[in-house]
Amino acid sequence: MPSNRRLLEPDFADDLDRARKGDDDAFARLVAPLRGQLHAHCYRMLGSVHDADDALQDALVRAWLGLGGYQSRGSLRAWLFTVATRTCLDLIAARGRRALPIDLGPASDAAAIAEQPRNDVAWLEPYPDVVYERRETVELAFVAALQHLPGNQRAALLLFEVLGFTAAEIAEIMATTAGSVNSALARARRTLAEKVPPAAQQPTLRRIGDERIREIVAAYATALEHGDAAALVALLTEDVTWSMPPLPSWYHGLPAVTDFAVRLPLSTCGSWRHLATFANAQPAIACYRRPEPEGPHTAWSLNVLTLRADRIAEITSFLDPALFARFDLPMRL
Repeated sequence: MPSNRRLLEPDFADDLDRARKGDDDAFARLVAPLRGQLHAHCYRMLGSVHDADDALQDALVRAWLGLGGYQSRGSLRAWLFTVATRTCLDLIAARGRRALPIDLGPASDAAAIAEQPRNDVAWLEPYPDVVYERRETVELAFVAALQHLPGNQRAALLLFEVLGFTAAEIAEIMATTAGSVNSALARARRTLAEKVPPAAQQPTLRRIGDERIREIVAAYATALEHGDAAALVALLTEDVTWSMPPLPSWYHGLPAVTDFAVRLPLSTCGSWRHLATFANAQPAIACYRRPEPEGPHTAWSLNVLTLRADRIAEITSFLDPALFARFDLPMRL
């Protein structure tokens, strides 16, 4: 984590001076060590990798244009996160929050045949796997829960709990008081206690182990490719949920999920092929569909798996082929 000591380093001071004089390469070098953290912060705030891209680009432009206002005695990290947070708060005010099907209504008891996508909903998006020391803070359940917080509570919680800023520093970032920050933190923690599962995925994944995770992912893919309902059901918990944004219906419990699986992906969607990947620091599967007997399998959905013990407790299938490029996945097999 960069500190004020960095201001004493000749390279940093030289790049800062050059950047203030208009050297964009020097500015890029200053930002580079923090770019990944800034992008992850924007994603947590906004729940969308595309919105995070826009926010980070906008924030860096603002930082570049406003570099003259950065005081060298302060932390460059704090200043950049100030700009990024305020940019995200502007976007939240303009675009609202991201949602999953579970936010829209109760679960369906039986498969919704020929269901139409809800294009009027801003859907939560998965995040490409990153090497990040706080992997639990990009897990799908955590990011989904954050979307239930007002922007100021979301920002205060992330800045304090994830990024380690003090209440006084956050008050300066958000142009408010430390008392207001502490109040926002208390309200945010109460909401998240209701929305976030008690067990994070990272400890669960470590207990299961990489080899068993690969076996679960392979078994899931094989069951879909072979249309084997019994094999699929054997991988699921009794209270499993399955959702498929942008389709509004979602399914809860083994009977409803089994009915959906048998009626749709296992029997009427054609032929499947799969590639294993990771999203939101969780195991994921890229699904490729071939509806006709001949031709290639083309990108269809990105399935993020949430595990409990060594069973699948939740499947979130993002039906958006445009996501594949962000995950460096081919568009066809």
